[in-house]
Amino acid sequence: MFYRYHDSPIGRLLLSGEASGLQQVLMDIDGKPWHIGEHWRSAADELDTVCQQLDEYFAGRRQRFELTLAPQGTEFQQAVWLALQSIPFGQTSSYSALATQIDRPKAVRAVGAANGANPIAIIIPCHRVIGRDGSLTGYAGGLTRKALLLKLEGAPLPEQRLLGI
Repeated sequence: MFYRYHDSPIGRLLLSGEASGLQQVLMDIDGKPWHIGEHWRSAADELDTVCQQLDEYFAGRRQRFELTLAPQGTEFQQAVWLALQSIPFGQTSSYSALATQIDRPKAVRAVGAANGANPIAIIIPCHRVIGRDGSLTGYAGGLTRKALLLKLEGAPLPEQRLLGI
Protein backbone atom coordinates (compact mmCIF):
# COMPACT_ATOMS: atom_id res chain seq x y z
CA MET A 1 0.00 0.00 0.00
CA PHE A 2 1.30 3.44 -0.92
CA TYR A 3 0.34 6.58 0.99
CA ARG A 4 0.95 10.29 0.96
CA TYR A 5 -0.39 13.42 2.54
CA HIS A 6 -2.02 16.12 0.45
CA ASP A 7 -2.89 19.67 1.48
CA SER A 8 -6.29 20.93 0.41
CA PRO A 9 -8.60 23.88 1.14
CA ILE A 10 -10.43 21.71 3.68
CA GLY A 11 -7.25 20.60 5.45
CA ARG A 12 -4.65 17.92 5.15
CA LEU A 13 -5.73 14.64 3.55
CA LEU A 14 -4.25 11.16 3.79
CA LEU A 15 -4.37 9.24 0.51
CA SER A 16 -3.64 5.54 0.24
CA GLY A 17 -3.94 2.92 -2.43
CA GLU A 18 -2.27 0.15 -4.32
CA ALA A 19 -2.25 -1.26 -7.83
CA SER A 20 -5.93 -2.25 -7.51
CA GLY A 21 -6.91 1.37 -6.94
CA LEU A 22 -7.40 4.15 -4.43
CA GLN A 23 -8.51 2.87 -1.04
CA GLN A 24 -8.62 5.95 1.17
CA VAL A 25 -8.98 9.70 1.16
CA LEU A 26 -9.19 10.62 4.82
CA MET A 27 -9.55 14.06 6.39
CA ASP A 28 -7.70 15.31 9.42
CA ILE A 29 -10.36 15.19 12.12
CA ASP A 30 -9.61 16.89 15.41
CA GLY A 31 -5.90 16.12 15.09
CA LYS A 32 -6.52 12.40 15.61
CA PRO A 33 -3.58 10.41 14.22
CA TRP A 34 -4.11 8.36 11.11
CA HIS A 35 -3.21 4.69 11.09
CA ILE A 36 -0.31 4.02 8.75
CA GLY A 37 0.09 0.27 8.25
CA GLU A 38 3.48 -1.21 9.00
CA HIS A 39 3.82 -2.43 5.41
CA TRP A 40 2.73 0.84 3.83
CA ARG A 41 5.30 2.74 1.80
CA SER A 42 5.53 6.43 1.13
CA ALA A 43 4.34 7.09 -2.42
CA ALA A 44 6.72 8.46 -4.98
CA ASP A 45 4.48 9.25 -7.96
CA GLU A 46 1.88 6.50 -7.41
CA LEU A 47 -0.80 8.89 -6.13
CA ASP A 48 0.02 11.91 -8.31
CA THR A 49 -3.11 11.52 -10.46
CA VAL A 50 -5.30 11.53 -7.34
CA CYS A 51 -3.61 14.72 -6.10
CA GLN A 52 -3.94 16.37 -9.50
CA GLN A 53 -7.65 15.57 -9.77
CA LEU A 54 -8.31 16.73 -6.19
CA ASP A 55 -6.52 20.02 -6.94
CA GLU A 56 -8.60 20.46 -10.11
CA TYR A 57 -11.79 19.75 -8.13
CA PHE A 58 -10.93 22.32 -5.46
CA ALA A 59 -10.01 24.87 -8.15
CA GLY A 60 -13.43 24.40 -9.78
CA ARG A 61 -12.01 22.74 -12.91
CA ARG A 62 -13.21 19.17 -12.30
CA GLN A 63 -16.70 17.86 -11.66
CA ARG A 64 -16.06 14.14 -12.10
CA PHE A 65 -13.17 12.05 -10.88
CA GLU A 66 -11.63 9.54 -13.25
CA LEU A 67 -9.81 7.19 -10.90
CA THR A 68 -9.79 3.49 -10.17
CA LEU A 69 -11.34 3.08 -6.74
CA ALA A 70 -10.92 0.09 -4.41
CA PRO A 71 -12.69 0.93 -1.14
CA GLN A 72 -12.73 -1.90 1.38
CA GLY A 73 -16.10 -2.68 2.94
CA THR A 74 -19.05 -5.02 3.18
CA GLU A 75 -21.30 -5.80 0.23
CA PHE A 76 -23.92 -3.43 1.67
CA GLN A 77 -21.37 -0.62 2.12
CA GLN A 78 -20.12 -1.16 -1.43
CA ALA A 79 -23.69 -0.79 -2.72
CA VAL A 80 -24.14 2.46 -0.82
CA TRP A 81 -20.78 3.82 -1.98
CA LEU A 82 -21.65 2.97 -5.58
CA ALA A 83 -25.00 4.76 -5.21
CA LEU A 84 -23.21 7.81 -3.77
CA GLN A 85 -21.16 8.04 -6.96
CA SER A 86 -24.36 8.46 -8.97
CA ILE A 87 -25.26 11.74 -7.22
CA PRO A 88 -24.34 14.42 -9.78
CA PHE A 89 -21.92 17.23 -9.02
CA GLY A 90 -23.74 20.19 -7.48
CA GLN A 91 -26.76 18.14 -6.45
CA THR A 92 -27.80 16.41 -3.25
CA SER A 93 -29.71 13.34 -2.23
CA SER A 94 -31.10 11.99 1.03
CA TYR A 95 -30.42 8.86 3.02
CA SER A 96 -33.93 7.60 2.30
CA ALA A 97 -33.49 8.18 -1.46
CA LEU A 98 -30.24 6.22 -1.39
CA ALA A 99 -31.88 3.40 0.56
CA THR A 100 -34.60 3.21 -2.09
CA GLN A 101 -32.01 3.36 -4.88
CA ILE A 102 -30.23 0.26 -3.55
CA ASP A 103 -33.58 -1.55 -3.07
CA ARG A 104 -33.40 -1.39 0.72
CA PRO A 105 -35.99 1.33 1.48
CA LYS A 106 -36.21 0.46 5.18
CA ALA A 107 -32.44 0.54 5.69
CA VAL A 108 -32.16 4.32 6.03
CA ARG A 109 -30.08 4.18 9.22
CA ALA A 110 -27.81 1.50 7.78
CA VAL A 111 -27.33 3.68 4.70
CA GLY A 112 -26.37 6.53 7.02
CA ALA A 113 -23.85 4.31 8.79
CA ALA A 114 -22.35 3.13 5.48
CA ASN A 115 -22.21 6.74 4.30
CA GLY A 116 -20.31 7.64 7.48
CA ALA A 117 -17.89 4.75 6.92
CA ASN A 118 -16.99 5.91 3.40
CA PRO A 119 -13.19 5.58 3.20
CA ILE A 120 -12.77 7.72 0.07
CA ALA A 121 -14.14 11.13 1.07
CA ILE A 122 -14.81 13.77 -1.59
CA ILE A 123 -14.24 11.36 -4.48
CA ILE A 124 -17.07 9.11 -3.30
CA PRO A 125 -19.26 12.14 -2.55
CA CYS A 126 -20.85 11.37 0.81
CA HIS A 127 -20.96 15.14 1.41
CA ARG A 128 -23.84 15.31 -1.13
CA VAL A 129 -26.19 13.47 1.23
CA ILE A 130 -28.46 15.66 3.31
CA GLY A 131 -31.47 15.03 5.51
CA ARG A 132 -34.83 14.30 3.92
CA ASP A 133 -35.99 17.69 5.24
CA GLY A 134 -33.12 19.38 3.38
CA SER A 135 -30.96 19.99 6.45
CA LEU A 136 -27.24 19.40 6.63
CA THR A 137 -26.76 16.26 8.67
CA GLY A 138 -23.78 14.39 10.07
CA TYR A 139 -20.53 14.31 8.18
CA ALA A 140 -17.37 12.61 9.45
CA GLY A 141 -15.33 15.62 8.34
CA GLY A 142 -17.65 18.02 10.16
CA LEU A 143 -20.58 20.11 8.95
CA THR A 144 -18.34 23.08 8.13
CA ARG A 145 -16.40 20.99 5.61
CA LYS A 146 -19.62 19.52 4.24
CA ALA A 147 -21.05 23.00 3.68
CA LEU A 148 -17.79 24.16 2.04
CA LEU A 149 -17.81 21.21 -0.38
CA LEU A 150 -21.45 21.77 -1.28
CA LYS A 151 -20.82 25.48 -1.75
CA LEU A 152 -17.79 24.72 -3.97
CA GLU A 153 -20.08 22.58 -6.14
CA GLY A 154 -22.80 25.22 -6.26
CA ALA A 155 -25.30 22.94 -4.54
CA PRO A 156 -28.18 24.70 -2.82
CA LEU A 157 -27.48 24.90 0.88
CA PRO A 158 -30.25 24.43 3.43
CA GLU A 159 -31.93 27.52 4.81
CA GLN A 160 -30.18 27.06 8.13
CA ARG A 161 -27.08 28.63 6.49
CA LEU A 162 -25.19 27.71 9.59
CA LEU A 163 -21.47 27.82 10.07
CA GLY A 164 -20.98 31.26 8.51
CA ILE A 165 -20.50 29.80 5.03
